[in-house]
Amino acid sequence: MTKKIILGVDPGLGVSGFGILMKDQGKVFLVDYGYLKMNPTKPLSERVTQFHDFFVTKIQTHKVTELALETPFLGKNTQSFLKLGYLRGILYLLAHQNSLTIHEFAPTEVKQSVTGYGAASKDQVANVILRLFPRLELPDKLDVTDALAVTLCGLWQRNDLLGKKSI
Repeated sequence: MTKKIILGVDPGLGVSGFGILMKDQGKVFLVDYGYLKMNPTKPLSERVTQFHDFFVTKIQTHKVTELALETPFLGKNTQSFLKLGYLRGILYLLAHQNSLTIHEFAPTEVKQSVTGYGAASKDQVANVILRLFPRLELPDKLDVTDALAVTLCGLWQRNDLLGKKSI
């Protein structure tokens, strides 16, 4: 069985949550988790660069093999949706540059997989994540538990059904 190291990201222009899980010989380990906080008063170009550099370091430091993302949904603010696309584009570029398998999941799919309920709240997702990882303390940003939920979906992806997506 090949070792899998999965980076799950909940991208955001203010806060981006991430989680890294490793599956090795049937055991799962929580490798790293947290969030990147970016100053919203900084120019977008600086925040995009900061996001890029942060995740390059995570991928290289932990020798990530797979990337898990939640598909975005268009909310009320189309500008935010568009700018979120910049961050997703960076993640796709990093996946290509590092030969990572990409897994994408709809928000309802992530919630359904983790909580059993596709319309679960952020708090419900966080509660399940805290039960699955009892040594984890409730982070001050739920973006972290959201990212860990996405990471788990990447881990649970059966037989790598999505395989490597071309970019």
